[in-house]
Amino acid sequence: MIQTSEQYSEIISNCREIFQKKTKDYGTAWRILRPSSLTDQIFIKAQRIRTIQETGQNRVGESVEDEFVAIVNYCIMAIIQLVETKELEMELEEKLAFSLYDKYADFAFDLMKKKNHDYGEAWRDMRVSSLTDLILMKILRVKQIENNKGKTLISEGIDANYYDMLNYSVFALIHLSEEQNQV
Repeated sequence: MIQTSEQYSEIISNCREIFQKKTKDYGTAWRILRPSSLTDQIFIKAQRIRTIQETGQNRVGESVEDEFVAIVNYCIMAIIQLVETKELEMELEEKLAFSLYDKYADFAFDLMKKKNHDYGEAWRDMRVSSLTDLILMKILRVKQIENNKGKTLISEGIDANYYDMLNYSVFALIHLSEEQNQV
């Protein structure tokens, strides 16, 4: 579990660095997006990953790893929009944007450690393609909950699904980095 925590932290640090650079380039323009629009952005990224996995062709040039990083960052943005949107200005100061990023990334990390303990690191025996499929399934679940105006009868809410997609993406990135290290 120590190795997982270290790998997870390294991946999140890389994702945060990209979030920081894009925030410096674009500000927090993503704040205009509703959570449902961010769900669609995550869908686009996950669908592209699946297409590349199935066809073996990548015509755009951005790597599968870049797409998983984008999913991590879009999930954090979506959680911020879902939880914090009424209290925040449209354009966030960089320091606040990074603080919110860290708050929700830390929550995802804590959640991962709890689930990882209970599931015995089962994700380590999963394929990256299965993690992609799980992300796509979670997206479809989120879309259904969004279509139901956020109401569920017995299921987890939208935020729980974003956290799962974020963590599945980190797991995929860990797998992919381990594969690169073996080559």
